[in-house]
Amino acid sequence: MANQSNIDYTRHSLSHLLAMAVLKKFPKAKLGIGPTIENGFYYDFLLPKPITPDDLKEFEKEMRILIEKKLGFTGKKTTPAGTKKILKNQPFKQELIKDFAKEKKQLTLYTTGHFTDLCKGGHVKNTAEINPEAFTLTKIAGAYWKGNEKNPQLTRIYGVAFGTKKELDEYLAMQAEAEKRDHKKLGVELGLFTTSELVGQGLPLFTPKGTVIRDMLERFIEQLNKEHGYQKIWIPHLARPELYKTSGHWDKFQDNLFHIKGKGSEFVLKPMNCPHHTQIYASEARSYRDLPIRFFETTTVYRDEKSGELGGLTRVRSITQDDGHVFFRGDQLEQEFDIILSMQKNILEKVGLTDYWVSLSLRDPKNKKAYLGDDATWNKAERAMTALLQKKKINFKPIIGEAAFYGPKMDLMVRDSLGREWQLSTVQLDLNMPKRFGLEYIDEQGKKQTPVMIHRAFMGSTERFIGILIEHFAGAFPLWLAPVQITILTLNEKVSAYANEIKKELEEKNIRVSLDDRNESIGKKIRGAELQKIPYAIIIGEKEQQSKTISIRARGKKDLGTMPFSDFLKKIEK
Repeated sequence: MANQSNIDYTRHSLSHLLAMAVLKKFPKAKLGIGPTIENGFYYDFLLPKPITPDDLKEFEKEMRILIEKKLGFTGKKTTPAGTKKILKNQPFKQELIKDFAKEKKQLTLYTTGHFTDLCKGGHVKNTAEINPEAFTLTKIAGAYWKGNEKNPQLTRIYGVAFGTKKELDEYLAMQAEAEKRDHKKLGVELGLFTTSELVGQGLPLFTPKGTVIRDMLERFIEQLNKEHGYQKIWIPHLARPELYKTSGHWDKFQDNLFHIKGKGSEFVLKPMNCPHHTQIYASEARSYRDLPIRFFETTTVYRDEKSGELGGLTRVRSITQDDGHVFFRGDQLEQEFDIILSMQKNILEKVGLTDYWVSLSLRDPKNKKAYLGDDATWNKAERAMTALLQKKKINFKPIIGEAAFYGPKMDLMVRDSLGREWQLSTVQLDLNMPKRFGLEYIDEQGKKQTPVMIHRAFMGSTERFIGILIEHFAGAFPLWLAPVQITILTLNEKVSAYANEIKKELEEKNIRVSLDDRNESIGKKIRGAELQKIPYAIIIGEKEQQSKTISIRARGKKDLGTMPFSDFLKKIEK
């Protein structure tokens, strides 16, 4: 595999070649930006007309011709006035020049052949270094200039690039598999969730089948919470603005709040649960003997995300959280951290996501105004979390500038069955919010102290977690999570009574079962069960009825043979 810096240079260089290819076809195109991204690059254009996948093939062909010309990349520092003159016909570049000049950034121009672009650099020295068989343009999308819906919508062209054709082919094969597993597609095919324009974007509706998955996950996590000393609580779905002004969320997230006008009062739909939880803690006097106090609930929060960023279950406006908060003494930090790690490991093993690492999000020391609290508080919190991760020998990576505004946090990054990374749970250490709300406990000497607080959610978002699981399992959920665990398929109507008898016994064992006694061929019924990805199919004909047995077929496998129903029941219960 190519060196990372080298492949980034290749990808950045290809974005310039893409711009050159587009300008050849559309000389009056207006250029946006063309950065590198994970696995590739993109470039934004304001074009005179829409483009098609056939245009992408044409651009690719031209890019390969440019590569064969062995063009060099040369850069030079320049002034705002000089840059404006060279890029006088590019309004978006003119806007960037003004922005960079205000920030007092050094401007640089890079030239390739006849093309010059405003760019900070990072290119190959010559296009001869680029493997012409190791890149491709992948898709066309719309993107507002600077991400603002009030600005013009540009055409974004995406591409991917690697050091070798083999790496490209492997990536494209994985993307094809990912497309088959797309939870938006599978969720509809399997009848798990739906959306409605009347309800609104980012507000998914879960069907009976999808709700089974939600319930099973939430019940499992609720039981786990109770086993580890968490107490279940309940809070309303709205609050006065003052609650979030005190917590600090109002200033930080005001643009993402849903505002509600009551009869003489103003409310917001809750974007977070933690401020509510602090008020339950504050509702009575607390002693050092009472700590730790662990609260949890599964509840929904609401955030007014931009419509262009919403998609399926992974980005929604109604976000269900398995939320928990712990209030404890400083000397109990490691104990609480141990409990949370144990619970997290249990959950990941249960759903088969065991390849993970921790992103340790720290404050940006150059932008302290973006965070609540003083230096001493932050330094103490960051040292404590770093030391605990090291002690537990957990693979982690410090990420500067990604901390929550009230404290450092750990985000669990898991790899799914395709090797893709997803952020799941988050654990946030908070030494600031308890102070803002005046939370207290009485220590051994009878003095008032401020507790430490941990925010944690193992699934993060139930909706997003289910979306990830749909893709991880390709819709073929393990037996305990499958909406329908067993389906009974009849050969003819003569065996209906025996089939219903089997169905009743399974239901009495709390096994989720369906019966397909349609007047259809057994082949069509088996095909239907496979498409619905049901773990087991019981096939019943007159032979099985007479011998009081059943024929079993496991999902994705051949027939498992015939056996007494009681033997199969033992196997399932185990």
